[in-house]
Amino acid sequence: MTLPLEGVRVLAVEQYGAGPFGTQFLADQGAEVIKIENPNDGGDFARRIGPFFFTPDDSEFFHAYNRNKKSLTLDLSQEEGFQVFQDLVQTSDAVASNLRGDVPEKLGLTYESLGQVNEKIVCAHLSAYGRKGPRASWPGFDYLMQAEAGYFSLTGEPDAPPTRFGLSVVDQMTGLALAYAVLAGITGARASGQGRDLDVSLFDVALCNLGYPAIWYLNEGHQTERLERSAHPALTPCELYRTAIYLMCNKEKFWPALCEALEREDWSRDDRFKDFKGRLEHRKTIREMLDGVLQKKNTSEWLEIFAGKVPAAPVHDLQAALENPFVRDEGRIQSIPLEDYGNYRTLDSPVKSGEPTPTNPAPKLGQDTEQLLRELGYPQKRIDALRDSRVV
Repeated sequence: MTLPLEGVRVLAVEQYGAGPFGTQFLADQGAEVIKIENPNDGGDFARRIGPFFFTPDDSEFFHAYNRNKKSLTLDLSQEEGFQVFQDLVQTSDAVASNLRGDVPEKLGLTYESLGQVNEKIVCAHLSAYGRKGPRASWPGFDYLMQAEAGYFSLTGEPDAPPTRFGLSVVDQMTGLALAYAVLAGITGARASGQGRDLDVSLFDVALCNLGYPAIWYLNEGHQTERLERSAHPALTPCELYRTAIYLMCNKEKFWPALCEALEREDWSRDDRFKDFKGRLEHRKTIREMLDGVLQKKNTSEWLEIFAGKVPAAPVHDLQAALENPFVRDEGRIQSIPLEDYGNYRTLDSPVKSGEPTPTNPAPKLGQDTEQLLRELGYPQKRIDALRDSRVV
């Protein structure tokens, strides 16, 4: 068997987190992802983000988002550099970028420009606020999107200050949207013979993720607010309970299953709690009932009782989450060999194809430049000239 994206070539004009996170999904499934980095500014600035480094030139942050890729140094702002890029486009399926919204057009990374070189090329753009409109030239980052799209108002306890989500969830979900756009575009181009531009933005993905709270507000004027114990706004029991366990009885069948596991079948027969609506109306009462029973055992004991019957999870800190036997013993952590360091550990891809995820570390800056230029048929004399003029 081969990996599902073998034979797909993607040119990635990317930096930092969102774009690289998305294209790493493509690389993990066998796509040839060629990371385009400017030789005159040190390449992707994530290479220099600390505080942790495997070696002085190997940022752990950078390795988190760039495994299984190639690196080609190329200054797209120089005419000769863009000519090299066009040569690469002729043999590629897609160009994926995450740049400020007004930059792709300036650099010639749109379909209007590149479609003249390769009619099937897909140009997938990830920006902060989109490539059109009043914010096209605005820089933007994850936490700004969380603030403006309402995430801060939905996260944390009711009496606490507005709080950001604990991870860069907007960056990473927008990266996934970029990967989806690339694959959707390639599928369409292979069927029709014509590529196109596709756009995703941090702001649009952040807004889209509001999901059901958005439709409740838009149609009912209902404003979802933070609830005690990270409770679900519509379902009960669905919150944090004593002994640091989170329960989610999000189908009707799970309430009687929970009552049976707690040896309180009488609760499932109580008319007050017979359906979602009734349990929501009596959320506080159910909380007090469950707290009382759940204190009789520790979290591990309850998880054994609930296993496979009642949706439940322990509340872990980061250390416990990563040392979890379900993570540690079930192949969810990769070991990747790195020159001059040894093996380092990282999380494996969540997409399982039946084949092991490749274990190539993030590339050194420009490590594949010579090979890729030779594949284009460039003689050594031209490659040397490109290096001398700082094009590559």
